[in-house]
Amino acid sequence: MKDRAEALLKEAVKKIGEANEELCRPQEDVVSIMVCKKAQRATENFLRGFLLQNGKEPGIEKTLDELLNQCVAINPNFEKVDLSHFDCRSVKLDSRQCNEVSKVSGCFVNASNLETFLREEKVI
Repeated sequence: MKDRAEALLKEAVKKIGEANEELCRPQEDVVSIMVCKKAQRATENFLRGFLLQNGKEPGIEKTLDELLNQCVAINPNFEKVDLSHFDCRSVKLDSRQCNEVSKVSGCFVNASNLETFLREEKVI
């Protein structure tokens, strides 16, 4: 489980970097769906990685809200995590996507803030 957790957390950090690179392009060149999917996957991987690190198998079909609730049950500090920009947080991730740069920028910020939170908690 620890190896899977480490791989997920490493992949999440990579996805955040890729999303950031995409957002650093001129707005008219940003491929918003790439930012959307990378921010979604990074967030999902951060949460799943944390759960696995703590011996909890997250399950395949969990939403971001469900994963976050499982994390809160382990560490109440996760209540500080804000996923409000993700309109997809309560549905299966592959079923929704956003195409507006302003919208996906907010999702990126939520994912990036989750990374910062996990670093402060000494998870990554």
